[in-house]
Amino acid sequence: MNRSARQMSLIAFMQAQNCSNYVGSWRHPASMTDFLSPEYYQRIARTLEDAKFDMAFFDDRLAMPDIYGDDHRETVAHGVRAVKLDPSVVLMAMAAATSRLGLGATYSTTYYEPFHVARLYGTLDLMTGGRVAWNIVTSLNDSEAENFGYEEHLEHDLRYDRADEFMEVVTGLWDSWEDDALIVDKLTGRFADPDKVHRLAHKGKFFRSKGPLPVPRSRQGHPVLLQAGQSGRGMAFAARWAEAVFASYPSLEVGRKQYAFLKSEIEKAGRNSAHVTVAPAVKVIVAETASQAEDQRALTASLAKPIDALALLCEVLNVDFAKRPYEEPFSDQELASVSWHSLRDRVIAKSGKKNPSVRDFVEASGRGTINEGPIFVGTPTQVADEMQEWFETACDGFVLSATTVPGSYEDFARLVVPELQRRGVFRREYPGTTLRDTLGIPRPAINSWRR
Repeated sequence: MNRSARQMSLIAFMQAQNCSNYVGSWRHPASMTDFLSPEYYQRIARTLEDAKFDMAFFDDRLAMPDIYGDDHRETVAHGVRAVKLDPSVVLMAMAAATSRLGLGATYSTTYYEPFHVARLYGTLDLMTGGRVAWNIVTSLNDSEAENFGYEEHLEHDLRYDRADEFMEVVTGLWDSWEDDALIVDKLTGRFADPDKVHRLAHKGKFFRSKGPLPVPRSRQGHPVLLQAGQSGRGMAFAARWAEAVFASYPSLEVGRKQYAFLKSEIEKAGRNSAHVTVAPAVKVIVAETASQAEDQRALTASLAKPIDALALLCEVLNVDFAKRPYEEPFSDQELASVSWHSLRDRVIAKSGKKNPSVRDFVEASGRGTINEGPIFVGTPTQVADEMQEWFETACDGFVLSATTVPGSYEDFARLVVPELQRRGVFRREYPGTTLRDTLGIPRPAINSWRR
């Protein structure tokens, strides 16, 4: 039964590495191990496009998890996201195997320069026919800083201040060329109209960039802007810039509140909240019967190791847990200095402790296990029921995290997508050729150079 005129967005959460965001996925007997080949990613891309997914996007870090014990040896030995390929290159391998699937990649506003990002993503968007998204991050830890020649990572809010100006420069450079600037008339020798190509001449607190960008606009104007900020400062950034928000909901009840708050903040920022897709991350384990799904869940859960949680928590919090007793509470000052504020706040809320310990972070966060974030387990009907309840009150779609690769995507495409289509909440065909067509996001007007 069609209970909603809205169409659900489906986004695949990808990693250009040896595992999905669930570390234990590489240990699953059904997971493929050719993750250093283009074929690995192209198989997934074809599965997602056949199922009419909106997009696949790649998360990324700019360092191997090596903060726990100030050493990378445990990470390498246990495959705790030890491999990290450049996602923008892997994205193009997937683009070559598809024609409609949106493709996103993470690039940091902290360790790259605006001109580089503007040219890279502008080129990717042209080469894919307007199917690219940029996942904007501010990075997380000192290991990333040290890989780029710095001694320590920038403070949380300062990273976002820098990111705001970074976005002003990138979007300004993308607006260098008006849509009809190109002429390419061989008879007259006129290549383009110089009155329709503009310098940016940006001089700010963090950046200077002259422009113009030597990359004309793409079919969709410029890449879709994807962002995952969950802290107060992060949500303010998302409200200003994001066209798709990768959300994190610990529960449906919290998700409803967070969804309403973010949509209201987008409106306060002077933007149309209907043009911003909000999609929480979820895991799905689906099978023909409920008992089969539960068996799969038990097998998948058994693949996690204690080092997974410890290495990943140290990575995102920028704190070495090996240097402190397991039960010792963090001080207020220590908690204020951690990198990922929203994760810290979730652990405090779930543990009920104002000053949680290492144990509390491990147990309350679920980091490194299949219990980190919502998980829908059951038959196609049961999974679709849960997804539809969330969709009708708390989100515009979902970011699907795999627990086995490519099996999670294949099972979902084979079993859940037809059920969602039967209910009329998910498309049967792509509505157009660009990612903006798929997401229902307007093509951006050119206005930055007039500011």
